[in-house]
Amino acid sequence: MQLENILEIANGMKAKGESFAIATVVRTVAATAAKAGAKALIGANGAISGGWIGGGCARSAVLKAAAACLADGQPRLLSVQPEDVLTAQGVRSGDAKDGIQFAKNACPSKGTMDIFIEPYLPKPHLAIYGASPVAVALAEIASRMGFYISAVDDCLAEDLHLIDLPHPVNYIVIATQGAGDYAALTAAMNIECNYIALVASQKKAAVLTAKLKDSGISGNRLASLHAPAGLDLGAITPDEIAFSIVAELIKLRRRGHRHGAIF
Repeated sequence: MQLENILEIANGMKAKGESFAIATVVRTVAATAAKAGAKALIGANGAISGGWIGGGCARSAVLKAAAACLADGQPRLLSVQPEDVLTAQGVRSGDAKDGIQFAKNACPSKGTMDIFIEPYLPKPHLAIYGASPVAVALAEIASRMGFYISAVDDCLAEDLHLIDLPHPVNYIVIATQGAGDYAALTAAMNIECNYIALVASQKKAAVLTAKLKDSGISGNRLASLHAPAGLDLGAITPDEIAFSIVAELIKLRRRGHRHGAIF
């Protein structure tokens, strides 16, 4: 029943594009409240949304480890042990050794629990505005790189802020390459997103940025605009330009993930 409940909650959170972690007790020694196989689902808010992994002896350590998993995308093996057992192994609470993170069990039961915590992160959402060759190539390449794609044709550019996108948007690329550029940019500035890129020449990008500033868009908001879009790879063709944009998105997405990464 616990597993069915967790799977139902997990599927609902996936459909909403929400992050969560699943903690599974994989081993116990001596007296512990939860036994091997017990599971809990921890949401991005730091609360247990379903399942059970025991009481306060392990809960705080599991929640802390789950938060770290969601922050860097890395799974963790957590071992909650009595302090004397930790000392005998030459480790302290908070230490990590041989791929295991250790925490102290201060409860009278003095049991040991090993818990595997695995993060589930939604695909980063890329909204592409335009139907240009770059936009088409970008949708194809980014999809292969694990991005969730929302494609919006230029004809809707003036109403972009009204579109009910299915998940929170992480990245926006405007590849209209035509008369809808300014309308698309203006609308994109009204969408909660930390990265907005414009496919345009440096000269055109400068003109449009100045126009946005004159319209009252704040400097902080304009700081989220990357124009021209993509890393400077010397790209010329639509496929090359799209590739340079995806390269920049991957760079931003993986920032901080490689330190101590195990996948």
